[in-house]
Amino acid sequence: MNKQPRAELSSLEARLGYRFVDTGLAALALTHLSAQNVGGQGRAQSYQRLEFLGDRVLGVVIAGRLYQAFPKASEGELSMRFAKLVRREACAEIAAQWDVGPHVTLGLGEARGGGRKKQAILADVCESLIGAVFVDGGYSAASALVERLWSERMRTPKRPLRDAKTQLQEWAQARGLPTPAYREIERTGPHHDPEFRVWVELPEVAPAEGLGRSKRAAEQAAAAAMLSRTADKKDHSED
Repeated sequence: MNKQPRAELSSLEARLGYRFVDTGLAALALTHLSAQNVGGQGRAQSYQRLEFLGDRVLGVVIAGRLYQAFPKASEGELSMRFAKLVRREACAEIAAQWDVGPHVTLGLGEARGGGRKKQAILADVCESLIGAVFVDGGYSAASALVERLWSERMRTPKRPLRDAKTQLQEWAQARGLPTPAYREIERTGPHHDPEFRVWVELPEVAPAEGLGRSKRAAEQAAAAAMLSRTADKKDHSED
């Protein structure tokens, strides 16, 4: 991968608040699969591996910050906040703030199709840049990058938090899926202090599990777990 010319990269670095040592990593993070030959080493020469890494780094940083920022929050509330912060829409908004579009390398067809404004590509590039910063500067640099952009979002959500079951039902309906099905799979503990284990199921989505001191609480926890797993999944068929 050729190094990204410093002059072309400097404006993006200023918006990121990070200066790359290895500008080749930045170039890789900005290269869509459509710009490479399909097959052979093509996928290794696009941002996909860095996106994979950046997604995990983002998750760890956000989870850690939420744990510190909301010491009295339940697992369910933390999961709901996490799902909102790392979902595709949030990542795409951050990428738009960084104005990454002009810097992304695309194949001719994808460029003509408005790829630089596609939410899926913007979200992917957001994560791939986080991954590139992690490789180039380590965890502290990547963590600082995430915290600069996500800190305010963590503390002041744009909309009041809705319960996880409502969010999951809306997520399913938006994708033409049926209403999530909840199933009690285990009840343990004494009668006066039971613990419920519940599964939530949707077609084409792996079941998620939740625990709670009431059946309703367990259902909420299961819905939150599924949201955190599915709300940000990338449909790479769009690549």
